[in-house]
Amino acid sequence: MADLFVALIHHPVLNRNGRIVTSAITSLDVHDIARSARTYGVRAMYVVHPVAEQRAFALRVLDHWRLGYGRLYDSRRREALDLVEVVEDLEAALKAAEVLAKAFPLLVYTSASASGGASYRELRSKVENTEAPPIMLMFGTGFGLAPAMRERADVVLDAVCGPADYNHLSVRAAASVILDRLAGR
Repeated sequence: MADLFVALIHHPVLNRNGRIVTSAITSLDVHDIARSARTYGVRAMYVVHPVAEQRAFALRVLDHWRLGYGRLYDSRRREALDLVEVVEDLEAALKAAEVLAKAFPLLVYTSASASGGASYRELRSKVENTEAPPIMLMFGTGFGLAPAMRERADVVLDAVCGPADYNHLSVRAAASVILDRLAGR
C-alpha cells in the first residue's frame, strides 16, 4: 500500500457565500479524522492553520490526550492522536510527509462538488500499489477548499455523493467515507 497522508486545511477555505476565509479548528474534527486515519492506516494527519493561537489550541487538545488526563482515560484515542501534527501551511505538511515517506506526495483535492476528476477506483489502484508515490488527501473545512487548492492539486477526486441532490457532509464524515473507499477492505 502507498503511504497515505491527510491534511485538514483551515485556510484557504470558502465560507457559505463563496468568500475565501480562515476557519477555526474544532476538536471534534481533529479527534474524529485522526481516529479514521488510524483505522485506515494513514501515516500522518496534518492540521493546517496559519494562525498561531489556533495552532496552540490544537496542541492543547492534543496534549490533553497525549500527556494529560486523557492519556489514562482512553489510550485508543491517544494512539489515533499520535498521528496528528499541527503545521502552519500546506508546504510544511508536504515537507513533513516527504520526510516520513522519503518521497514527495501526490496531492489530492477533495470537494463536495468536484466532478470529472479521478474516480475512487482509479485512486484506490494507486493506493494499493506499493510502488506508487505517497498520497496526501486534502480536506477543507468551512464550505470547502478554495479554488487555488484545486489548481495546486495533482489529482481531483470525484465528490462523495448520495442518492439525492443533498450533499453537505461534515468534513469528518467525508474523510471517513473517502478513507474507507480508498483503503478499506
